[in-house]
Amino acid sequence: MAFLNAMNISASGLTAQRARLDVISENISNVNTTRTEGGEPYRRRTVVFEPRGKSSFQEIFSRTSRGGASNQRGVIVSEIKEDESPLKSVYDPTHPDADENGYVMMPNVDLLKETIDGMEASRVYDANVTAFNAIKAMASKGLEVGK
Repeated sequence: MAFLNAMNISASGLTAQRARLDVISENISNVNTTRTEGGEPYRRRTVVFEPRGKSSFQEIFSRTSRGGASNQRGVIVSEIKEDESPLKSVYDPTHPDADENGYVMMPNVDLLKETIDGMEASRVYDANVTAFNAIKAMASKGLEVGK
């Protein structure tokens, strides 16, 4: 049932991109958060992907050519980490979190970058939906052959 493996790969991509979109929306919603529960400004978070079932191409090819099942393939979210780039310093002496010189440490979130990342994640999500639907249509047509 190779089409089921292909569907699982697309589904793992859908899940991973949904997690990425969740993190991007969290970053955008905290673009002006100068104080978190820890007392520090919000730090941008990024999603790290990792291939599921790490095998070389040769291993997969030899296993499937002998009729064996391939390992579970796809992508997983291995980690959501904080971006360690420097925070932005903005002069605003009226802000409650301003230091003695009137500067406020703002989050390291760049709204333009987050918007572009969100558009990319949305396009990748759409591509996985298209692939999933194509696989589903091929499987359906394959089942009609026996009629």
